[in-house]
Amino acid sequence: MKSRREKVAGGVANFIDERTGAAKWVKKNLQKVFPDHWSFMLGEIALYSFIILLLSGTFLTFWFVPSQEEIVYEGSYQALEGVKMSEAYASTLDITFDVRGGLLMRQVHHWAALLFLAAMVAHLLRVFFTGAFRKPRELNWILGVALLTLGIVEGFLGYSLPDDLLSGTGVRIAQAIIQAIPVLGTYLAFFAFGGEFPGTVFIPRIYTVHVLLIPGIILALITVHLMLVWYQKHTQYPGAGRTEKNVVGYPLLPVYMAKAGGFFFIVFGVTVLLGAFAQINPIWIFGPYTPTQISAGSQPDWYMGWLDGLVRMSPPLETHAFGYTISWNILLPGLILPGIIFTGMALYPFIEAWATGDKREHHLLDRPRNAPTRTALGAMSLTFMVVALINGGNDLIATHFNLSINQIMWATRISIIILPPLAYIITKRVCLSLQRYDRELVLHGRETGRLVMLPHGEYIEVHEPISPEKAYMLTQHEQPLPLQAPEADENGVAPRGGLKNKVRSRLSKAILGEQIAKPTPEDVKALEGGHH
Repeated sequence: MKSRREKVAGGVANFIDERTGAAKWVKKNLQKVFPDHWSFMLGEIALYSFIILLLSGTFLTFWFVPSQEEIVYEGSYQALEGVKMSEAYASTLDITFDVRGGLLMRQVHHWAALLFLAAMVAHLLRVFFTGAFRKPRELNWILGVALLTLGIVEGFLGYSLPDDLLSGTGVRIAQAIIQAIPVLGTYLAFFAFGGEFPGTVFIPRIYTVHVLLIPGIILALITVHLMLVWYQKHTQYPGAGRTEKNVVGYPLLPVYMAKAGGFFFIVFGVTVLLGAFAQINPIWIFGPYTPTQISAGSQPDWYMGWLDGLVRMSPPLETHAFGYTISWNILLPGLILPGIIFTGMALYPFIEAWATGDKREHHLLDRPRNAPTRTALGAMSLTFMVVALINGGNDLIATHFNLSINQIMWATRISIIILPPLAYIITKRVCLSLQRYDRELVLHGRETGRLVMLPHGEYIEVHEPISPEKAYMLTQHEQPLPLQAPEADENGVAPRGGLKNKVRSRLSKAILGEQIAKPTPEDVKALEGGHH
């Protein structure tokens, strides 16, 4: 017999269902299938890290004072007692030493930020190298690039809030980048800082942006991102039974929800362990920010290190025109190059689709080796970023390894020109070699290392046939559509290509690259039972 509570709940459910038809919608969506592959967890790590950021950040807002008003510190940290500092820095010290669990929450918040950015980068790389950005998911790719950009800005604003000597150095660099903008730079810097640097309004302003504006935008973009994934269905890797029109995996309930819930607590636990045992951003060692000082070995967080490295390696180039000084050594690495990089990232799906003429929908992912040029472009970009990141820590590298900082500077300047093209060439050749290996594996089987002498004296190596599932995965891939040649006129003369066609043709060759002919599924069937 049903209890009163069950009757009330059932009555409410029936009332809602009769007026909205929610039961049918809920039943359908709870049975939605999600593919099962470890690489899809990268996006989940980013989502769970963002949730941890919201929770820990809310805790910190109860005690943080976003003010640059100068006070004399009289807290429990005796090494700084009697020192003049801002209220923001003093409140951060209070959170660290006087609030129960404050240091743990500060470090959990910082580690979660690093994990959030790292997971987003790893997720973006997975999407890029497998071609998951292709039609119909171009909009989701753009949302991902926007989320990464906002995450970097949010992280920078976050570690600038304590107003310690390290964060103040980073803010000073940001002010220099703003001032490098021709004509408008000085006005924008005065607006951001409320006058001369450092002013008294910068931290209150970025506090509002950090805790309200950008998190709200990120939350909205994540919601749209997940809604699009839900509507467009998830991509999946090629395999037995997997086609462009289905999804092979587990339903949302109970399997996927149970796994996702457990994985959230794993991410949360790892983040708390890092916050408890791995010290990060010890602001009490750096001291309060003073414009006339700079901390030794100043290093930004890793997601800003590449930008700092580009600024450090830029040669001192300036141009004087119309009464203005254009500082290319700041403007080029600080604004122009990042703008080109992120704009190119956002537009890449459209560039590839336009160059290849491929307008089809794609729900099966590419193996990176089967898109050698795209994979090589990704490796080239990563190499560029890594070299810039290394130069961002050139002073610490110099002191730790007893090297000359000038030698490191020139080594990275030369490497950032030479190594990316070299990475492109090597990666592409490796991809083509792996394609040849796949072809031989499907046609002749796996090498066993056993030699057999035939009756007429010939020695051959015995090959072991691969499984049908493996053969299916290696043969079920999609070739990019080649560009169609221009149609001939009634006299049989093909029209001459204009500049647009020439550019598109060259881009097509660059994007498509070389492709090793793979065995088709029909070839595999013909080889079944054959001689290996």
